[in-house]
Amino acid sequence: MIYFAKWKIFAILGICVLGLAFAAPNFLDQRTSDSLPDWLPHKQVSLGLDLQGGSHLLLEVQSDNVIQDDLEAIIDSVRTDLRKERIKYRNLGLSDEELPGVSVSITDPEKLDIAYELLRQIEPGTTTQSNDDGLITIELDEVTVRDRKISTIQQSIEIVRRRIDETGVREPTIQRQGDDRILVQLPGVDDPERIKALLGKTAKMAFHLVDQENSISEALAGRIPPGSRLMYEEGENGGEPRPYLIRKRIMVSGETLVDAQPSQDQRTGEPIVSFRFDTRGAKKFADVTSINVGKPFAIVLDGKVISAPVIRQAILGGSGQISGNFSFQTAQDLALLLRAGALPAPLIILEERTVGPGLGADSIAAGKIASIIGLIAVIVFMGAAYGLFGIMADVALIMNIFLILAVLSVLQATLTLPGIAGIVLTIGMAVDANVLVFERIREEFRIGRTAMSAVDAGYSRAFKTIIDANVTTLIAAVLLYSFGSGPVRGFAVTLAVGIVTSMFTAIMLVRLMAVSWLRAKKPSTLPI
Repeated sequence: MIYFAKWKIFAILGICVLGLAFAAPNFLDQRTSDSLPDWLPHKQVSLGLDLQGGSHLLLEVQSDNVIQDDLEAIIDSVRTDLRKERIKYRNLGLSDEELPGVSVSITDPEKLDIAYELLRQIEPGTTTQSNDDGLITIELDEVTVRDRKISTIQQSIEIVRRRIDETGVREPTIQRQGDDRILVQLPGVDDPERIKALLGKTAKMAFHLVDQENSISEALAGRIPPGSRLMYEEGENGGEPRPYLIRKRIMVSGETLVDAQPSQDQRTGEPIVSFRFDTRGAKKFADVTSINVGKPFAIVLDGKVISAPVIRQAILGGSGQISGNFSFQTAQDLALLLRAGALPAPLIILEERTVGPGLGADSIAAGKIASIIGLIAVIVFMGAAYGLFGIMADVALIMNIFLILAVLSVLQATLTLPGIAGIVLTIGMAVDANVLVFERIREEFRIGRTAMSAVDAGYSRAFKTIIDANVTTLIAAVLLYSFGSGPVRGFAVTLAVGIVTSMFTAIMLVRLMAVSWLRAKKPSTLPI
């Protein structure tokens, strides 16, 4: 235990130098740190919401809307298939059964069996039933509904993450909470209104044909024809919204968009949004515009008509532009939403909190005071109790703190208030291994061993105990991180990092200093 190969000495010193280098940016202000060259360590520890302030949002995913959309799609498919086979029907709509479903009455009894076989395969994950009265019911089974809702939550979390990443917020916390909720914490965001606006929009864009065969006035009077729906376009400068009768069938979906960027109309100078489809979307867009030249084509976003230009000619390039009553900011936000993708279901903000940076500053100050007091107390105790060897342990303790900061900076782990508590706890735990070794060295020296032999035996015999104590604590930290969330994870991260770095400083660094001193001085007694 007292022999060190040269490569080990260089490795220990190299780790210490790297630790000091990667920890150093934390003692600079943010502007100075950001101005450092990329080849130099310049990352600082990321502070959590409770330390630097920010916004806390709890969102609820309206997953029932997705089931409703699926049922609407089934209704459209039923209508199309029955008309294609010339099967007469009535009362097509949502069923009143326990499970979500669609029901339709077949008026021609002779074609009931044909209709049943046709609709039985209309959608996977459904069960189809019929009775003697000609009523056919298509229901989504429980497994399909559950899987659809789980998929909706997972997809919503991913879309929320993309949207927030596009805004440049550093180290956001986005995680599932419960069955249908998403927790969003945004450190450093003191004005969450724009974030709320971005998250509150579903951003489902679709292209529909305008229904020119039916009267808009009758639709406004409440007589909306089957297969169409009434939508509105926002009026200019807060004017009256303009109504449109839109075909329900989606001609081109926004899901096939691959890019969207804010730009400027070359003729008018007004802000617009340019978009581009993938290969499949471009082909579909070209086919639709080719066979509908001269007809108005509505661009619908979240149930509102953005614009409804007339198709002058086939659009074959797979790209286009959206114009409307945009400002540069709204055009940029719309492009961001379209790039990030549409939410599968609307989000409702259930809870909103804004944490001021003053509270975080107070927490950091209190954490610094606690750390400094703890550090001084441990340094004084170790020096008084173990003399020169205690001073070596104190040097290693200070290095341990630098290594913790370095690891947190490199990993960009978020430091929270419980994380500071973990660092304070680590200060006490960091010298625990040294205490075990030093007490063992004392015992070996008292029974007549030489200084070198006592140090060798002390490290050899205390090694297993040190490993056992730290590994069990590390297991607890891993379990806290695995099963905990938020502040608990912050504590677990700093505790685990502190355990690893303290093992290095206690077993390697202090031992290297002790052995180097013994070889240089060759003492007959030990100052311990």
